[in-house]
Amino acid sequence: MIVARGLERRYGGRRVLAGVDLVVQPDDVVLVTGPNGSGKTTLLRILAGLVAPTRGELELAIDRSRIGFVGHEPLVYRELTALENLDLFGRLYRVPERRERIGMLLERFGLWDVRAVRVSEYSRGMAQRLALCRALLHDPDLLLLDEPHASLDAAGAALLDEELARLARGRALVVATHEPERLSALAPRRLALT
Repeated sequence: MIVARGLERRYGGRRVLAGVDLVVQPDDVVLVTGPNGSGKTTLLRILAGLVAPTRGELELAIDRSRIGFVGHEPLVYRELTALENLDLFGRLYRVPERRERIGMLLERFGLWDVRAVRVSEYSRGMAQRLALCRALLHDPDLLLLDEPHASLDAAGAALLDEELARLARGRALVVATHEPERLSALAPRRLALT
């Protein structure tokens, strides 16, 4: 699914990511760990196609439309409601039976009762839950998650843990985290960046 060899990314004279090798198979769960500034976010952005590597090779045996990505920003429109956001993304991804899928995701992530509220009125944790709904809407084969537990309260984090356990069966996940112990049961593989 993913083969990366010697990935490097520079911003001007500053090297953010250096010599990363990674292989991800269709049912792998890989935790990416490391201190702040080690390149975890940059690596996920490269894998998602949002940033090009400065050096190295990246082979994806998957169409980019089959990737779900959750970064530090929720990547939703703040002036739209949750329902409007997911309907828009559902149309872009041509999700079959999108209204049913949207309803199911909003219910699963505890956002059904606030589906008609503008995202600008959401807490950071609610926006993070909506970002997860957006990333899962098209039922991706590869899910890239950058600090997915960030800003979630205890209930939201527990819900995400359950969802990740379910998602780990039948798809590939690459998760950047500062809390590897939280997901260690799901992910026997780790990529430690320094």
